[in-house]
Amino acid sequence: MASKVPQRKRLETDAVAGFLDLPRSFLARTTPESATAGRLRRLAEPGPTLLWTTDHDLRFTSGPAPRDEGPLPGGSVVDFYGAADWEAPPVKAHRRALAGENAEFEHRWQGRLLRCHVEPLRDAFGRVTGTIGVAFDMTERRAAEEELYRENELAGVTLAAIGDGVIRADLEGVVDYLNPVAERLTGWSSIEAVGRPVGEVFSLYDEVTRRPLAGPVERCLAEERLVESPPHAVLVRADGMEYSVRDSAAPIRDRDGRLVGAVLVFKDVSQLRGMEREMSYLASHDGLTGLINRREFEARLKRALRSARGERRLHAMLYLDLDEFKVVNDTCGHLAGDELLKQVTALLRSRVRRIDSLARLGGDEFGVLLEDCPLVQARQIAEELRGTVREFRFRWKDQVFEIGVSIGLVPIDATSGDLASLLSAADAACYVAKEGGRNRVHEYEADDTLVAERHGEMQWINRIHRAFEDRLFRLYYQPIQPLAAEGERETLCEVLIRMLDDRGRVLSPAAFISAAERYHLIGTVDRWVVRTALRALAEAQRRDGSKRLLFAINLSGQSLSDDGFLDYVVGQLVESGVDSHRICFEITETAAVGNLSQAMRFIEVLKHLGCRFVLDDFGSGLSSFAYLRDLPVDFLKIDGEFIKNMVEDPVKRALVESINQIGHVIGVQTIAEWVENRATLDALKEIGVDYVQGYWIAKPQPLVHDL
Repeated sequence: MASKVPQRKRLETDAVAGFLDLPRSFLARTTPESATAGRLRRLAEPGPTLLWTTDHDLRFTSGPAPRDEGPLPGGSVVDFYGAADWEAPPVKAHRRALAGENAEFEHRWQGRLLRCHVEPLRDAFGRVTGTIGVAFDMTERRAAEEELYRENELAGVTLAAIGDGVIRADLEGVVDYLNPVAERLTGWSSIEAVGRPVGEVFSLYDEVTRRPLAGPVERCLAEERLVESPPHAVLVRADGMEYSVRDSAAPIRDRDGRLVGAVLVFKDVSQLRGMEREMSYLASHDGLTGLINRREFEARLKRALRSARGERRLHAMLYLDLDEFKVVNDTCGHLAGDELLKQVTALLRSRVRRIDSLARLGGDEFGVLLEDCPLVQARQIAEELRGTVREFRFRWKDQVFEIGVSIGLVPIDATSGDLASLLSAADAACYVAKEGGRNRVHEYEADDTLVAERHGEMQWINRIHRAFEDRLFRLYYQPIQPLAAEGERETLCEVLIRMLDDRGRVLSPAAFISAAERYHLIGTVDRWVVRTALRALAEAQRRDGSKRLLFAINLSGQSLSDDGFLDYVVGQLVESGVDSHRICFEITETAAVGNLSQAMRFIEVLKHLGCRFVLDDFGSGLSSFAYLRDLPVDFLKIDGEFIKNMVEDPVKRALVESINQIGHVIGVQTIAEWVENRATLDALKEIGVDYVQGYWIAKPQPLVHDL
């Protein structure tokens, strides 16, 4: 028959089992005739937990095995803990247990950290006869807690140190954390913000419409994905101050993938947004007169052509060319010429309607888009402009000049052609007005024989055709020098086209490229350049393949929009046998954005073959920052207008610095063109531009076999 456990033994078993959360039956299976020390020792052996008991005199009555170098029966608690002071935590805890209380203390033993719990040990009558203690090894747990604390502290310090605002919200969209930058940008302190809906703390509006924007955190929690606010988002601080911001909200998930909240990261882009607006203004306006420039004017003409065809609206375009501008410029200098243009601009503005678009197209040429203007009214406005300029007297110092203007008028209706045809007609009509005696208006008509006889552009068309037949085109190259000294960075060479005249003199491309573009011959020119350049470069590669040269070939926007041009380029790459990794294609920002889908496909296919791409004239278009990340180019060529005079103009230098920094942030190397002097070169080195190109570096040279 199984012996019964005495009442006092059951009380000890209950006390230990209750504290350790162990089954009472497990402790009850210990042999009743064994000593308390033996029973507790066997319980301690399976794990790191230590158990002991003491009598009323605080002498151990049981403890771990001797091999554990723990407290031995008969030993004193005071001696074991080396604490002569009765207020020492171990001694005090045992004294409290003798007084009938539970107590805890921490103790280091054999290099381990133990958390000790001591309770009173009672007899069958409930009288305290000693103490019972248990110790848990907390070494690893405490180390883990300290590591977690350090990680949390490090994360907190990191979030506090970064330049972006960070707001964390729970599953209900309630704020539970703000870093210092978020406090500054929102105007809410952490104490005020925590516990509030994130939409109350982070309030966004559309910069243009002033309408509230949907909260990114709310959208993130609803859609369970990364979301960003639309462009031109404005954060309104608690005090009403506004910041242009860029933000993104991402979901936070636990280890099981369950959504538990969201984190919002945002940054103040007011300065960058202001610079974008400044660059957009510079890209769309003439710096001297403040009028819109040719690029913006052409964009508005395109919209007018679409509305004329699609909505049957009637518009008109005026092309103005000052008659005596060259006389003033040559006689009194460029300052006088600039002042004349400013005064003429004021006159023209006073005569056009508020809804009309007045632009400076270049030099002394102006354009006027008369929207929703019948032809009769357009004629009247053209005559008023002509008469106003004719009556104007320009005074410069002691000289007085009479200024006239020749005007070409072109109706815009459903039968109008494309932009190139419209500009060609307006230019030709203006030319006829000037050839007919100046200071007059010539209206373009579809069967206008005078316009058809305009020999300027037509001569260039004939000369371009003849240049193909007589092999008068030549290829040149201009080195693009790396600035940084580290490593063996590749040297780039831009491939350029030139034409010879009848006497063998080299003509600048400025003389014939515009005519080729206007009369849709530029695609033929591009094909000739690609074919000829690839064959020449393949031959140079076979002679000396060790040189680290990368050749950049320019392409026009018309070629990018030609569906067959990509296949042509791929075929020429294969046929020539040239190393495609040494070929780079250079496209202007305007051409890329104007033909974005075709440009993306063109770049994707050729990059797959190893070719690289330069985005030329960066900063000159309205879309610089908006589309930059979408175009996988390798180099940014900063518009030469920003490089020119950047040493004297702090605004231009700041724009160059910004473009260079943005390029490096997205992993693109930068090229500065139009480097004409040492001061500009030194400034570009200081800024950190990667490559430079210009007459100060090297002038274009014939593409011959000594590359």
